[in-house]
Amino acid sequence: MANSFRNLMSALGGVALSLLLAGCGGGSGDAEATSQTTRMEGWVQPASADQGVPYVKLREAINLPTPAKIRLGAIAQEKAIPFPLKTGLAPRLIGMARDVDATGASAQTLQMFHWRPTESGGLVAAISFSSEGAHGLRLGVVVKQLPGGSVLRIYSPAKAGTVFQIPGQEVLQRIQRQKMAGDSGLDGQTWWTPDLGSDEVTLEVELPPGTPLGALDIAVPRVSHIFEDLSLPTEGDFSTKINESAACQLDASCYDAYANQRNAVARMIFTSGANTYLCTGTLLNDSISSGTPYFLTANHCISSAAEAESLQTDWFYRTPICNSRTLSSSAERRLGGATLLYASDGFDMTLLKLNEAPPAGAFFAGWDAGAQVVGSEVTGLHHPRGDVLKISFGNISGQTFCTPPGTGTGFQCIGNSGNYYQINWSRGTTEGGSSGSALFNSANQVIGTLYGGSATCSAKTSSEFYGRFDIAFNTALKNWLAPASSPPSGNGRAAVYRFFNGTTGAHFFTTSVAERDNTIQTAPSFSYEGVAFYAQAAPATGNSAVYRFYGLVGGAHFYTSSAQERDSVLNNLPSYRYEGVAWYAAPSPTAGASPVYRFYRPSKQVHFYTISLAERDFIVSNNPEYVYEGVSYYAWTSQ
Repeated sequence: MANSFRNLMSALGGVALSLLLAGCGGGSGDAEATSQTTRMEGWVQPASADQGVPYVKLREAINLPTPAKIRLGAIAQEKAIPFPLKTGLAPRLIGMARDVDATGASAQTLQMFHWRPTESGGLVAAISFSSEGAHGLRLGVVVKQLPGGSVLRIYSPAKAGTVFQIPGQEVLQRIQRQKMAGDSGLDGQTWWTPDLGSDEVTLEVELPPGTPLGALDIAVPRVSHIFEDLSLPTEGDFSTKINESAACQLDASCYDAYANQRNAVARMIFTSGANTYLCTGTLLNDSISSGTPYFLTANHCISSAAEAESLQTDWFYRTPICNSRTLSSSAERRLGGATLLYASDGFDMTLLKLNEAPPAGAFFAGWDAGAQVVGSEVTGLHHPRGDVLKISFGNISGQTFCTPPGTGTGFQCIGNSGNYYQINWSRGTTEGGSSGSALFNSANQVIGTLYGGSATCSAKTSSEFYGRFDIAFNTALKNWLAPASSPPSGNGRAAVYRFFNGTTGAHFFTTSVAERDNTIQTAPSFSYEGVAFYAQAAPATGNSAVYRFYGLVGGAHFYTSSAQERDSVLNNLPSYRYEGVAWYAAPSPTAGASPVYRFYRPSKQVHFYTISLAERDFIVSNNPEYVYEGVSYYAWTSQ
């Protein structure tokens, strides 16, 4: 097959199923290639980088709500399920979908909750789910109505002092992102709880004061029963590691020439249609080393927004020293999910932005968007069967054109030119779980992602196929990794953090990480509710300032994007202290931006702002004390 590059790109238009989301950091793609960076070195995240607010909290395991119990029996055939062949283009299956009749609908779920009052005047209740024989359990929480001020907690009853805690408004935002990306079915309405490595987990819901129970609409119709042991064992104890990878796999810790690149690779766990899978992904640098956590993997691993939001990652999942067969104590798990930016089956590549910062010391890998020479030496870093990090060495034996699955041909690669590199290994190989892992050139830069192949320890001469990074870059990835005119961190957007003050009944918003952390540490009456939305941190053409005031009498903050309203407050309300510009936003509808809705609560004389359409509708329907005042300005749901 001797197509030119131009003909190849034309052919790809007929087979590529791609998703390019406006407003998530991507541009129009019209910039000339000559004005863009096409090769980038890696970058180590400094220890000073903001790690965000952790989802995992410690609390006293006393006076907890008594949960209703739902017990599911064992899956008799779980170990008889064949693992997908590499040529089958499926990620490694590690968890199975199970229906839960007892909480299949909202009305049934609400009947299971036994509510009791909280000290703050709200309500709390819990349901415990167990699945016999499971090594882990993810709950598929379908959310149709939920107050943004609620809190959802997930924990193992045996370790109730350690909980995963997420604000209700963040759950609403995740589901809103899924719907905006076109996931309108059951998966798009579902938030998947993290895998805590236990066969029993408790879902606890805490509602803010004044929430009518009849307005709550959540259900748990499905769970994912994890049948592989994916827990993080302590150093020196490998008894809980999952099945060993093949004997010819090479321990990546033995090759210090790749010390940085090792820190860019993470083991991926994600859920699709209530089944849970395992793949490999790689953290990527951008052209200005902004620290935006772009994450590259395969389209056949993650191709939808709902799958992306379910992602959890294991970092530094490797041995501490060469061939020690123990897990390094530096291994860390992140549970915050990701936002889908782009996915294409034309070269089997997906770009994500992690919702949670990778751990300190993570490496943002460099990349090369130029075509690679046949015969060049290459290296793969991956997690075969979910094992500790392995490394493979080989060379590029050619290019080829691979047909994406679903076109009637299955896995098929033909010709000597095309959208994939053909690789032959000299040492090591890949297995299920390696899918999506990056291919590095001799300069240790990313040049591809693993699609599939048939190489094994006993058949190393068989070929492997990697989607070409250069084609993906020129098609779309350049819009995030090296835009010609705008910062890749999303046009200079900053997170706006949200708190609720239980004493004043007011919400507080700030873009300052230092103010966020100081409030969490020194103001216990302020409950942290996550990122409210993203705004612009600096003035730019077309945006306008959002001004911040502090009420000296009521102790609440007030925000307005109206210069006229700002001046009126300055001239007529001396009890409000002007604190300057809080952030910048769009004053009118603009591409990729969403309305920020404003409410006034007369009983407390405070205002409230939300970007969530679901939260707006919940308040309008169920909280009559809040007066809806319309759209204040426009901001963004992601960076």
